[in-house]
Parts: sequence; structure tokens; C-alpha cells
Amino acid sequence: MKPDPSTQVAPLLDPRMWGKERGLPRPYPVVCHLLDTAAVFQALWDVLLGERVRERIALALGLTVDESRAVLAFWAGLHDLGKITPPFQAQVPEAFAAVRGDSSYRFAPGAERDRAFRHEAATHWALAQLLEEIGYPGERRLLRKAVSHQVAQLLGGHHGCFGTVLKSKELALASVYRPGLGEEGWAEQRRVHFTELRRITGAEAVPMSGLPAELAVVVAGLVVVADWLASQTDAIEPLLPPGGWQGTPEDLDVHWARTRNAASGLVSAARLGRARFVAEEFGAMFPFTPNPLQRDLVERLPELVTERGPGLLLVTAPTGDGKTEAALFAASVLGRAADARGLYFALPTMATADAMFPRVKAFAGKALSGERALTLLHSMAWLSPVYSQREHDAAQPGGLEVSAEKATATEAGAWLRGAKRGLLAPLGAGTIDQVLGAVLPLTHNALRLSALSEKVFVVDEAHAYGPWMHKLLTRLLEWLGAFGVPVVLLSATLTGRTAGSLVNAYRRGAGFTEPSAVEPCYPGWLFTDAASGEVVAPRAVGSERGRTVEVAVRPVVWDTEDGVGAAVRAGGRRQALREALRPVAEEGGTALVCCTTVAEAQQTFRDLQKAFPGLAGSRGGLRLLHSRYPATVRQRITAECEEAYGKPRTPEDVARPRPASILVATQVVEQSLDLDFDVVVSDLAPLAQLLQRAGRCRRHLRGEAGRPGWALPEERPRLVVLEPVGARGGTEAPRSWGTVYDAGLLHRTAHLLRARAEAGVAVPGDVQRLIDAVYAEDFVDGLDGAAEREVRRMDAQRHAEEAAEEHLAGMVGICAPADVAGDLHQLSRREVGVGEELLTTRLGADSGRVLCLYEQPDGALTLDAPGKLPLPAGGRRGLGREELAQIMNHVAPVPGKWLRHGPDGLPTPAGWDKQPLLRDLVVLRMRPGGEGTWSCRHGDRTITISEVGLEAT
Repeated sequence: MKPDPSTQVAPLLDPRMWGKERGLPRPYPVVCHLLDTAAVFQALWDVLLGERVRERIALALGLTVDESRAVLAFWAGLHDLGKITPPFQAQVPEAFAAVRGDSSYRFAPGAERDRAFRHEAATHWALAQLLEEIGYPGERRLLRKAVSHQVAQLLGGHHGCFGTVLKSKELALASVYRPGLGEEGWAEQRRVHFTELRRITGAEAVPMSGLPAELAVVVAGLVVVADWLASQTDAIEPLLPPGGWQGTPEDLDVHWARTRNAASGLVSAARLGRARFVAEEFGAMFPFTPNPLQRDLVERLPELVTERGPGLLLVTAPTGDGKTEAALFAASVLGRAADARGLYFALPTMATADAMFPRVKAFAGKALSGERALTLLHSMAWLSPVYSQREHDAAQPGGLEVSAEKATATEAGAWLRGAKRGLLAPLGAGTIDQVLGAVLPLTHNALRLSALSEKVFVVDEAHAYGPWMHKLLTRLLEWLGAFGVPVVLLSATLTGRTAGSLVNAYRRGAGFTEPSAVEPCYPGWLFTDAASGEVVAPRAVGSERGRTVEVAVRPVVWDTEDGVGAAVRAGGRRQALREALRPVAEEGGTALVCCTTVAEAQQTFRDLQKAFPGLAGSRGGLRLLHSRYPATVRQRITAECEEAYGKPRTPEDVARPRPASILVATQVVEQSLDLDFDVVVSDLAPLAQLLQRAGRCRRHLRGEAGRPGWALPEERPRLVVLEPVGARGGTEAPRSWGTVYDAGLLHRTAHLLRARAEAGVAVPGDVQRLIDAVYAEDFVDGLDGAAEREVRRMDAQRHAEEAAEEHLAGMVGICAPADVAGDLHQLSRREVGVGEELLTTRLGADSGRVLCLYEQPDGALTLDAPGKLPLPAGGRRGLGREELAQIMNHVAPVPGKWLRHGPDGLPTPAGWDKQPLLRDLVVLRMRPGGEGTWSCRHGDRTITISEVGLEAT
């Protein structure tokens, strides 16, 4: 005879089940943390999510917006239900002792020691059953199609990785397959917590369908943020229940009222609100009259967006034609139409991100209202001089204490420190890799996607990425198209094929799988909206900076390895440089010499010191800039270059002749700095890079008084290209260049430029045609037999290498949103052997970091050669922020091959292994040599540092 349900007593919630303990005076009941997280989620829903996204979520679930708010808060609270398991509770032996002896809580012998069965996985297993019990649609034969399983999988991924789809037969015998779940008493207690949480949040409604992938990641991201905010010790301590707290329904209702009152304050303090794009007029954003490109956007884009809705804008224009301001104006138009909550400006390098940060900050001050928290995002952002002291302090490693296991506390601290919130901040400027991580199977990639879901996304230098990053960017654009967020792409040199791949990726994500023909005009812009997918006919615009670049191609024998004192060879590179630069030395003016490798830049600098002793002896007459300096030295040199060669600040600057000066540099000057030279001399490079370098020639109007006589007329900038040639006179890249550039592109570029030598290159008129021509398949048809065969061979090799990189990126990257098909594990799945470290270093980028320590006469090691900066030792708790910053300011990047076959360097000081930024440093003991040089032996190399930076022999 079955017992009468009406006579059975409902089980009570057990307040001994703890959820937080780290950093707290006593364990915090798990039910309290579940309620806290639900309350914070509601506050985030109200403040962070826009009305359009809330409506999309409600429509997908088949609920009203109010019902969706309650149901999703319920889900958020359920994220830690898996903590009601023996392995988790056993982590605090004192708390576990009370329930271990309770006969209600049985478990298989040793189950409490199964630390491999983490609590988030337990959440996934438990909720797949509990949600089906209350009517969430299930599908036993194919669980990935079950709403109950999708929600369970989503919440089981709150530590950044989504578990695999469970099997129905295993789920039916869950405690057998997963002894860490415990037996019936544990399951009953999870059911009680589940039921009480549902009652308190008012989540009685049942969704009829699941969420598409793009909305699932939005919800998943909010769950993570709600958990982290609710886990801060400062947030928990005021909510700690008093001694003897029983967790009765009345107790829980009181706690719910208290935590709801506190939740909005947590979100507000985190500065996770919405920026609003309020300025409509160009003049309200910028203190100058728009140029033709900007004016055309001002006149046409608002009406177009009003008719069609937000979408993707592609802007192509020469360097210096105001693309940044055009992008920010367009972001305001698109952001207003999309009700976007902020902006992220993505750039190719840390230097370009640093330069963009103050411009975005100034724009935000004039064009935006609401929450305008702005972050700089790249690996060394906390050391960047563009931060104010307050921002600098807030961005340094460390952060608020989070009551969670160590891994979670570290993750949360990195995102929730000070006044900055990483990608979650409404506004950001940073490197492209910060967002491309969203489409790699990295921990918390869904959080990155969620953070972008209502932002205007701007990509500068869209042409500057190789096949690996281009493939990832197209995948990211698919996700952004699925979100329906506005995108602005900027490029100075973009092939039609590349433009088409970017535009059509966005369209695919928006649901339009048939590719559209894309033919960008230069300068000009084109637009496609996310609602119809139609690509509007591109608009060509004029340029106020039209000019013709005089191109002189000098075939030279590559003699960079000749010693500084060696005789100058006729027809060699050293002779050509002397001839091209002699007007600067004799008559004044400025010149840029752009070298292919750091080693050749260093050797060229030394050679020019010998060739032009007058310049070498004058302050600033010869400068050298590349990446292989300690950070603080590179920052100093960069600042000096901006002062010497930057944009004129006053009318007096325009009319004042500049002292004779030559800058020898590598590719770092192509994108990161707004510099202006009277002549540019460059080693041969692919056409796109050469045009970027030519954009640094006579970039700003200075007039006759501001230029030397040999550099007039000003509108005829001069680019001298040093073409390396072999014994038979044909283009032949030096062995020292390795794989920096594709050999076939160098041949194509040299051939094109020789053909343009007499007429020059009209900018912008010739640019798009030449860029497309240098990649055209029929390019080889105009070559003679031997040259044609050689270029075809090189083309085949390039295509194979590009295909391999694209295939690799496609293999390791996450799938498109349409291919997730209800299984969120697709966002976390990795190929065998592909780990997080491999992905974050772009699959084997050959780089390392060194810290040079200088051995003084008394044996002491210092950070500087004069011996004035002792090596920071740190206190009992290790290195402080200022000490860590001091060390990192003296770190320099070097090729990984320098370090691969040597010892690990000096043993790192005690405590450094606890600092993530210092773990992979190789510390070098440098001893003094002659003429300001310090060196050490590392493996089979001698590494030196001097005024020209780091070198290895």
C-alpha cells in the first residue's frame, strides 16, 4: 500500500549546505548565494540588457518579458546547485562533519574525494532531471534538443566551459554513473533548494522552447557576471545569516528582500550600465568641419540607417583621411539606431590601442551620456602611460577579494577589479586579439561574446591581419551578425576579395547565406543592414588630400651584413641609402628609413652613424625605433618621435623648419604613430605595406617654410624602394628576411612599381586598382617565361600556406552560431592536443620575454645599467603593484629561438612564480662590455643590450 501524499511531511531545506567560505568568518549557506545571484541577475537584466534583447529572449522562450525576467533569474540562481554534493561539501571538513554523520546523506565510499567531479558538472547533471520534472520540454532520445538539457548545460558552463551532452541512459542512473552526486538524500536536498528558489523568484512560467546560440551566450555571460558580483566578500558579509539561522521559508523571504535591495548597488558600483549615443551632429562630436568622406557619411548614413536599421559599414580611405572620426560618427548613428549600450574600438597593436584610447575618451565626453566607463584592453594595458594615475592603479593586477575557489577567484578578480570591467565596460579601446578570443574555445569565450552583444564594434586596419586572424575575424563577424549589432570596418588598403569575405560573414550570421558581390570603392564606403542583408551600392567620395607619390625603385645588392667600417659597395643598399639621405644631412629635413628586420634596422642605424657623423653627433639627428627594447625605453623613444615628427600643434610649428633628422625603424611605424617625414626610404615590402609607409611622407601640410627646398612641391611625396636583387638582376629576398613577407608578393609588387615609376602612384585614385592588381590571378600573364614560372611557383606556395592557416583557424575556432544546434559544448570543444596556452599564443607564435639584470661591481643585480634601481624584493606577501610595474617596465620581447636551446636564465626570485606576468620571464645576468654594451651567454648565443636594443649572435 502506497503512503498517502497528503500525510507526508515535505522535507525541509538544510541550512548546513554551504556555498561560500573563502575569506568569510563562517560558511555562507548555498541557498543564500543562489538567491544573491538571482537578485543580481535581475538587476543586470534591468540595467545592462536593452529592451530589444529582452524582447528577443522572451520571444525565443515563448514567454512574456516579465516572465522571462523571473525565469532567467531562477536559472541564474541554480548555477551552484551542484554544490549540494559530497565532494564539494567535503572541502570544509568542519562543516561536512555535521552532515557526514547524518543517515539521510548517503554516498558511495570515496565519493566525497572525487574532486574531478566539479560542482558545475554536478549542476549540469542535476538540473537536466529537475527541470524536466517541472515541465520543461525534454527529448530523451536526443538530449541536446531538450530545453531542460540546454538550460542545464548553460548553467553547468558558468566556470567558462560547457560540458558535453549527457546520455539519457546515464542520466536515468545518475548517482551510479556519477557517485559524486550522492544518493537520494542529496538529490532530495537539491530538489528542495530548487523548489524554494523557484517559489521566491516567481518563476512559475515554463519556456516552450530553448534559446538560439547567440541569445544563449548572452544569458550565460550575465549568469557569470551575476555570480562574480554576488561572490565578492564585501557583498556577502552584510548578508551573513545570524547564528541559529534555520533557512525556513520565512527566513528565505527575508534574505531575498535584503539581497534584492543590495543587488542594484552592486551593479551600479561595478559601472556595468549602458552608455547612450546622444549626439547627432558632427559638430557636436568634433571641433572641425568634416572632410569629403566624413561629410558624405553625415549626409547619407543617418537616412540609410533610419530606412534599413543598423548593420555593417565598410570605410576605405587613405591613411590620414579621417577614418577614425568617420568611424566614431558612424558608431553614434548606428549605436542610436540599435540602442547599443557602448562601443569597442579594436586595433592591430598595443601601440595603436594606446593612441586610440584618448580619442575614444574625448569622443565619449562629447557624444555619449549614461555610464561611460572606459577601459584599455591589451596584455600590458595596466602599464600604459595613457592611463591617468587613478585608471592606472585600478587596472593593475590584483583586485577585489572574491569568495570562491582559487581558480574562480582569479578569473573574477581579473574581470572585476577597480573601476574597470574589461570587455564588460560600456566603452573600450584595445587590441583585436582581446575580442578574437571570443571565437576560440578559451575559458569564458561566451562571456566575451556576451560582452560584445550590444556594442558597436569598430575594427581599424581591417587589412592588416594574416589568414589566421582574418579567418577568426570572419567567424566573429558571423556572431555579431547573429546578434544584429552594428559593425564599422576601416581600411586603407583592402582587396575586393577580402572586403567580400568580411561583409558576407556578417550577412551569414544575420541569416543571409547567399553571398553578395562586394566591390569597394576607394575612397568610399558601403553598407549592409542586418534586417535585409542587402548590400547598398558603394559610394565613392573625393579626397582633399589627393596627391601623387613619386616612386623610385632602386635595385640593390643586399650588403647589410657588411661591417660598418667596410668599403661601400657600388650598387649596394648602403650606397643607395647614402644617396637618398644626403639631402637631409646637407640641407635639412626629415627622413624615415623602414627596415624589414630588427637586426637590419640596428645595423642600418650603425652604418648611418658612420656615414653621417654630423647627424649622429647632434641631439635627435639619428633615431632608432623597433620592438626589441625594454618597455620603458621604447616608450621614451616613441614619445621623442611623436614630438619630433608628429602633427604640428600650432601655426608656428607649420612654418618652422625642422632640424635635420633620420628615423630608422621597422614596421612598428606603419600603423601605430601619426608621423610626418619629408622622404620615406623603405626596403621592398608588399604593396599594401609600402602604401602605408608612403602615407607617412608629407602627411601634414607644412607649406614652403616648413619643408626643405628639396622636398617641394609638398604634394609630391617621394618614396624610395630598395629592391634586393640577385646575381641575374631579378628580385630576390635576402635570406635574413626569412618568412617575414611572401616572396611572390614581393615579385609582384616590384614589377608593378617599376611600371609606375614614371607616372607615380595617384593617392587615392590608383590605390584600389593597384591593390587588387597585385593579387590578381592574371597578373602573371604579363611576365616573361622565366619570371612567370617563378611567380607561379611562389603563388602556389603562398596559397598553400594561406589555406593551411585558414584551415587551422577553422579547425580550432568555435563554430558559427547557426551550427551550435542546441549543443553549447561546441563553444568549448577543442581538438586533441590544443590547449589554452597554445591558443592564446596564436598557435606557436615564436616569441619570448626577457628581463635584463645588470651585475654591478659589488655583485648586486639592478634593473638599470647605472645601478640606481635595485631589484625589487617584495614583502611578506610578495611584490606590490608598484614593484611589479617597475619590473615589467624593463621587460623586452625577443624571438623565442633565442631562448629555446639555452638554460632558463637566472632563477627567478622567491614569490615571482605566484605572479602570472612574471612566470614565463627569462632573467638574464648582464655583465659590462665595451662602449656601453652589456652581454651574457645564453645557450649557444651571446645576448647583448646597448643603445640599439637587444641583439643576439
